Amino acid sequence: MALPTAFFINHRVCIDAPKPAFTRSRVPRRERVVRRLHKVAASKTQDALDLSELTAVGPLDGRYGSKLTGLRGMFSEYGLIRFRILVECRWLRHLSSMSEVSEVKEFGDEAQTILDRLEGQFTVEDAMKVKDFERTTNHDVKAVEYALKEEFKQNPELDSVSEFTHFACTSEDINNLAYALMINEGVQNEVLPAMDQVIDAISAKARDCADAPMLSRTHGQPASPTTMGKELANFAYHLKLQRDQVANVKILGKMAGAVGNYNAHMVAYPEIDWMNSCADFVRSLGLDWNPFVTQIEPHHYLAELFHAMSRFNTTLLDFDRDVWGYISLDYFKQKTVAGEVGSSTMPHKVNPIDFENSEGNLGMANAVLGHLAAKLPISRYQRDLTDSTVLRNMGVGVGHSMLAYNSTLRGVKKLVLNQAALDSDLNEKWEVLAEPVQMVMRRYGIPEPYEKLKEFSRGKAVTQEGMIEFVQGLELPQEAKESLLSLTPRTYVGNAEAQAKNLNA
Repeated sequence: MALPTAFFINHRVCIDAPKPAFTRSRVPRRERVVRRLHKVAASKTQDALDLSELTAVGPLDGRYGSKLTGLRGMFSEYGLIRFRILVECRWLRHLSSMSEVSEVKEFGDEAQTILDRLEGQFTVEDAMKVKDFERTTNHDVKAVEYALKEEFKQNPELDSVSEFTHFACTSEDINNLAYALMINEGVQNEVLPAMDQVIDAISAKARDCADAPMLSRTHGQPASPTTMGKELANFAYHLKLQRDQVANVKILGKMAGAVGNYNAHMVAYPEIDWMNSCADFVRSLGLDWNPFVTQIEPHHYLAELFHAMSRFNTTLLDFDRDVWGYISLDYFKQKTVAGEVGSSTMPHKVNPIDFENSEGNLGMANAVLGHLAAKLPISRYQRDLTDSTVLRNMGVGVGHSMLAYNSTLRGVKKLVLNQAALDSDLNEKWEVLAEPVQMVMRRYGIPEPYEKLKEFSRGKAVTQEGMIEFVQGLELPQEAKESLLSLTPRTYVGNAEAQAKNLNA
């Protein structure tokens, strides 16, 4: 039997027929109204919002902006322009010092004063003038050149040689040196001092806790005792190793023209040894010279630097997690801060938020630093533009790293050792003495020492009395037996205390 053409939807009968030109939306009227209101409100809000810590898209300039003010003068757009201006001015000075470039004489006092101001007192307002030029050029480095030429008009001496601004340079001659100066200033003035503060704080805590015996945990299970100080000293030592790797990276630069061969330089002034002259210029900026380049400096040093920072961050992340665990075991108490809230509903909470914030920011930092290190050394043929947008994110990786370092530092300063909790765990785990007992048994030829201790202790709760009874039943020299009987989980810590105390020796 053929089905009727009518069918039911939502209790209404619909007949096959051409659809009307307009059909009402099936979205409920109330929801449609709410959507329209939200759209209008969002439109008005977006039109009204100026950039602030509340309206910034990213947390580094928003929520955490006040904690990273030291980075703004380096890693911002203003910072990049500032370093570009510095390089262009220094290059013009360099040309004026070369006798072969007779068209550019040594500058007089007034011209030197203008260049000094541009290099050392460049302002945000100055940078805005560069951005005004960029709106026309749509080229950021050319805008720097034009802005300088405009500035030079105030001085006849500089104005007369303004066409030597950016002489024989490709944009990447200026950019690579600007970024090199940027990262060098950031590492020396911000990153290394912050790393040193973290290492010093952990080292001090390690020395304070050097003689605090603690149950080790391998695979999360009770293991041979150590001291809290020794475990903290492990982190301080390895953080220092990675910190030194960061400090030892040579910051490289190039000034070799459009494809790295000084083509234009040599045509304009063939009598000049441009390779050595440009090497001297790069070194005069406090950078190391890279002789083999294309249009770009190949960024291998940046990859090396960011990998070193990532290793420091990974070590610190491991520290954060371990301390978080020690807090959860009640091995550390945390100093409370007046007015601070641990939970919106549980008033008693004192959460390890500093170590958690550090861990999260270290993950973000390493994600960015890892991409920078993997991508930057790769460029098609003599160059492509893929490094340009990536390089602008160096401050993101550094910023999240700095947030993490400061969070860990705050957390370490709040830690208070709870020796009673450490002692309680040790007193309940006499089975950890199975290791030294079997070693003495091996020394004196008792057969199957490991197997005997395994049968006695594995998966069992061993008491002090039980361990004493086991040792007394062994056929050992009296001196060896007395030595074992005097041993406790608190005293079986090897040279852990000495290692922690000698951390910086």
